[in-house]
Amino acid sequence: MSVGTSPRTASAADARPPRPAAPSEAAAVWLVAEREIASKLRSKAFLISTAVLFILALAGIVIGGFVAQNQTGTPVAVTVDAVSLVPADDGLKITEVPDRAAAEKLVTEGTVDAAIVGDPSAEPFGFTIVADSSAPTSLMLQFAQVPTVELLNPEPTDEALRYLVAIGFGIVFLTAASLFGSTIAQSVVEEKQTRVVEILISAIRARTLLAGKVIGNTVLAMAQILVLAAIAIVGLTIIGQSGLLGALGAPILWFAVFFLFGFVLLAALFAAAAAMVSRQEDIGSTTFPLTILIMAPYFLVIFFNDNPVVLTIMSYVPFSAPVGMPMRLFLGEAQWWEPLISLAILIATCVGAILVGAKIYQNSLLRMGARVKLGEALRG
Repeated sequence: MSVGTSPRTASAADARPPRPAAPSEAAAVWLVAEREIASKLRSKAFLISTAVLFILALAGIVIGGFVAQNQTGTPVAVTVDAVSLVPADDGLKITEVPDRAAAEKLVTEGTVDAAIVGDPSAEPFGFTIVADSSAPTSLMLQFAQVPTVELLNPEPTDEALRYLVAIGFGIVFLTAASLFGSTIAQSVVEEKQTRVVEILISAIRARTLLAGKVIGNTVLAMAQILVLAAIAIVGLTIIGQSGLLGALGAPILWFAVFFLFGFVLLAALFAAAAAMVSRQEDIGSTTFPLTILIMAPYFLVIFFNDNPVVLTIMSYVPFSAPVGMPMRLFLGEAQWWEPLISLAILIATCVGAILVGAKIYQNSLLRMGARVKLGEALRG
């Protein structure tokens, strides 16, 4: 005698809704990336700190320009045939001299910061600015357009300007990389502590989770970089520094490109380092070497911005290339092919770091308790 299935059981099974299909690899990566982006955009602390960063960046550029414009007492020698051409401004301390030779003598001796000499060929101004190694910024900002400048002992770039540009590239890289790197690390450890990662790994692969985290934070970091670049353009336009804007245009674009791959490299390593621990208090022990790699370019570019050898080395080392190469491009020390070679080295290193980071991340993510040693994480 055969046993059949009851009609009630069969109808109940047929009534069950079909199980949803698993998302594709690309869809899963983007879901994780959207989750990372949404969690940051819902954070009031992140939004406030970002807004403050943007405001301070714009204010620093604009106020710096206005302060330079309002400086008083800049000593300037003026030849008698150029007195009527000099703008009437309280920011200049004028010394009249009979001719160009006398003006150059005062500049060479350091009595004045620059000299304005009559020059009918320098249209449309009718005069030329003569300075020793660099023309004073406060003097140049007195004119709507940059007049002809002759330097008696020329330097590649203005020392103060070179220092400010070095600080700008260095601090933007340091701030963005450390902020989002620490965010990724904290997110990984938080998911381990709350056991959320076990649920995520049951639905998607560990490498998919890592890719989504890296992409989500990279999108946010690049958005900040692009907004800061736009702020720099607006600020320099407001204070009338079109010449400086032209000089910074290409280096800023290259900085954005180098930062993209440099950040992906660091983000993968931060996630891998954080996966080796299970408590927030232990994050520093594994991410400290990465923090040093982020801080080193900042200090090197500030202290050695006038050292061609150090800048050249920095421009080819993957962790410092996002700062070193744009700085050399601004100084005019890099050939056209050097950024391409440096970028190729950075991309190759980025691929290697992603592969190593993914292996460490996958082998350490579900291990709770004591810190996972690096050798064990690599062996699995």
